[in-house]
Order: sequence, then C-alpha cells, then structure tokens
Amino acid sequence: MAGFVVRWLRCFLVVGLSCFLLAGCNVNSSAGKTLRVATEPAFPPFEFQGKGGELQGFSYDLMNAIATAANFKADFQSIPFDGIIPAVQAKTVDAAISSITITAERAKTVSFSRPYFKAGLAIAIRADNQEITGFDSLKNKKIAVQIGTTGAAKAKSVPGVQIRSFDSAPLALQELVNGNVDAVINDAPVTLYAINTGNLKGIKVVQQLLTEEFYGIATAKNSPNLALINNGLDKVLKNGTYSQIYQKWFKTNPPQLPDKSPFENQTGAGVSGIFTSIGVILQSLPTLLQGAFVTLQLTILSVVLGLIGGSLIGIVRLSRIRVVRWVARAYVDFFRGTPLLVQIFMIYFGLPAIAQQLGFSFNLDRLVAAVVALSLNSAAYIAEVVRAGIQSIEVGQTEAAQSLGLSSVQTMRFVIFPQAMRRMIPPLGNEFISLLKDTSLVAVIGFEELFRKGQLIVAENYRAFEIYAAVALVYLCLTLLSSQAFSKLEIWMNPVKRQK
Repeated sequence: MAGFVVRWLRCFLVVGLSCFLLAGCNVNSSAGKTLRVATEPAFPPFEFQGKGGELQGFSYDLMNAIATAANFKADFQSIPFDGIIPAVQAKTVDAAISSITITAERAKTVSFSRPYFKAGLAIAIRADNQEITGFDSLKNKKIAVQIGTTGAAKAKSVPGVQIRSFDSAPLALQELVNGNVDAVINDAPVTLYAINTGNLKGIKVVQQLLTEEFYGIATAKNSPNLALINNGLDKVLKNGTYSQIYQKWFKTNPPQLPDKSPFENQTGAGVSGIFTSIGVILQSLPTLLQGAFVTLQLTILSVVLGLIGGSLIGIVRLSRIRVVRWVARAYVDFFRGTPLLVQIFMIYFGLPAIAQQLGFSFNLDRLVAAVVALSLNSAAYIAEVVRAGIQSIEVGQTEAAQSLGLSSVQTMRFVIFPQAMRRMIPPLGNEFISLLKDTSLVAVIGFEELFRKGQLIVAENYRAFEIYAAVALVYLCLTLLSSQAFSKLEIWMNPVKRQK
C-alpha cells in the first residue's frame, strides 16, 4: 500500500513539474515574440547599410527602441520598396518601417501606426541649374523619382512631364548627377543627407517643401501587432528615447507629432472575388501589351546585334593567332562570368560617372544603354554557340573545299557556316528566349518594358498577385510564340525536314 502511494506521489510531482515548465515556456515565448519587419536599406539616413554591411539609420534605431519598450524582437527583412505594402497585405511580414508616407490610398490596404516622423517632398536640381526655382517651373521637364513613392505621384501632376522611375532614391539622384534628368522629386531629409555627406556632388535642393507628410509603420488590416507597436511608440515618445534618436541623426529637436494616423478609419473595397481579379487583369492588359511591344523590340534588336558580334567573336575564338584568341576568350569569360544586372549598371550609371571624373560630359540614352548591355552580354553566349557549331562540321569538308581552290574565307562563308547555322538554330532559339526574359532587368534604369509597366501598375493599385500573374502570362505567350517560330525556322532551313 505504501509503495502504491509513493508511486502516485511521484506521478503527481512529475505532472505538476511538467505543467509548471510548460507555463514558464509560454510566458517566455510571449515575452520573446519576434516580428518580421520589412524595410529597404537604400534610403539614408533612415535606412541604409553601413560599411560592414550592418543595418543603420533612424528607422532601425527607432524600431529597435519600440521593440524594447513593447517587449518584442524585430527581425528586419530587406524588400524592394514597391513590394513592401504587397508583402504586408499578404502577411509575408508582420510590419514595415521604410519611410512609408501615410496616404489615404495606402491606408485602404494596410493599417498605419501613429505617425513617427514629419517630412515633406523637395525638388533637387543640378547646382548650375538656374531655370527651376519651384514646382511650377518643372513644366515639360524630365523628372526622376523612386517607384511607388509620393514623389512619383506628385510628379504626375506636372504638365508635360517626362517621368523616369527607379527602384531606389540613390539611383534617381545619380540620374540627376549624370545629367539625364532636370530634377528629382524626393523626400527632403534623404536628399539633404546625400548632399551634406558629400556622397553626391553638384546638386542642390530648391528651398521649398512641396508637401507636409508623415511616416507610419505599416501592418496588415486588423493585425494584433498594430496595438503592440503603437504601445511601444507611445513609450519611446514619452520617455525621451525618440528625441535622443532624432537628435542623433538630424542634429535638432523633433517636431510635434499627431497622436493618431490621419487616415485611421480608411477601409478598402473588401475581399475581392475571382471576377474582381479578372477585371483588374483585363484593365491592366492594354498597358502591359504596350510594354510587351517594347520588350519584343528590345529583344530583337539586341539579338541581331549580338548575333553579328557573337559570330565574329566565335570565329576569332578559332583563330590560330594566340593573342587574338585570348582576347576573344577574355571577352566571353567576362560577360558570361558577371551578372547582366551589374553590366547594365556599369554601362548606364558607371560610364557617365567615370567620364565626369575625367573632366568631360558623357550621357547615354536609356534605350541605347539597354541595347548595348543586352547585345554585349548576348554576344558572349552566341560566340560559344557559333564556335561549337563550326567545330561540329567535319574537318574533311574544309579539306575538300581547299582542294577545290577555295580560300579560308570562302570555305567558311559557302561551306562551313551555312551547315553550322542549321545546327545552331536550337541553341540560338534558347538564347533568344532567355534574352526575352532578361529584358526585365533593364527596369532598374527606368526603361518601361513589360515588367516595369507591371511594377508601375502595382505601385498604384497594390494588386500585386493579379498584375504580376498577368505579366507572367504575357511573358509565357511571348516565349511560346518565339519557340514555335524557331521550330518553323529550323524546319525551313533543313532540306530533309522541309521536303517531309
């Protein structure tokens, strides 16, 4: 009997201790809650990466202070600015702090915290520009903006304006430095920071704020995290932490901020059904088809130039002169071994910057820069296709042509290359399709092809899934049509298949 009681006491102690440990774990998990916070580290002094790659800026310091005050942890995730609000909507992230201006349109899709920063838009121009003195003098000018921002929306109201959209504010400002645009409409603190730090020289800010705006922390609609964030923000505003962070980055005392979001009670259109989504796609199709036409033009032009250059380089790769052969090999290795995106940046932004440092002005049109970058990259791949196609022809045919008195050039032109060309059609078709999709990369220099058209639509209506699904379908149609065209070309160039 005593043994039975002892066993029951042991079981009771084990169960009680287990419940106690589980309760302790629940308490700790509540206290250690982690929020995934979206941001784009390309907006100094609010969000940027330091020399060692660490995240720095006013927004990070403030969010970490809010997390400490509200007893949670912030896990920062880097997302392009135009994708932040769609990510918050889809609950891929729990919140977003990336200098997001609180607007009525955005407040319909996400919920904002109380304002944490007072800002405004300003006009940046080149230091030697005497024509632009304010917003009214921007008529018929070229303006660079960051996609999806209030600056981009403001620029659309300028009569006769030509807008160039970039993925980040530094790229828009670099476009101004290179002399490709007349002005940049951007948040005043960011532009002033770039000028004061000396990172961008030769530009100035027109002393006029176009708007009065407030930044807020975005969360999904009806998210329980909003109250948690507002609680932490209230605490740092009251205990002086906010003032310390503000003075650290802006060397002045912070202004008074509203207690609530100016668009706190905004509501959207509700949950959309399949018919609403189809309507959004159909409405965007005309714009997307315009971008598809530009994409096709860009692809065809780049492939033709790449085919000419690649054929010459491929033939040079077979030269008996060692130095010439090494130069061709170095070209192929460089353009195949470096990302196309980097090559586009080097050509469009890098070459004008180097020219200015050497003391002369040099600008590239966006179309020219895009075609040059795509053609040079494509030529490297086509060169290897050409080289392999030529080497696939039997050596005996070359010997037979020479025995008939044909020169090396004539042998290549009339005997080898026509046969090799038929064998090169399938890999050249693959290169064409790859280049067709790679044209989306020129969006980084503001070139409005198919993908950029989709980005611009999403920046206005925040219907990311429907628009990007439509973009994907248009690309799919283009690649399928291209594949069929190359299949027909392959049959037409093969006498045996053509007879069948």
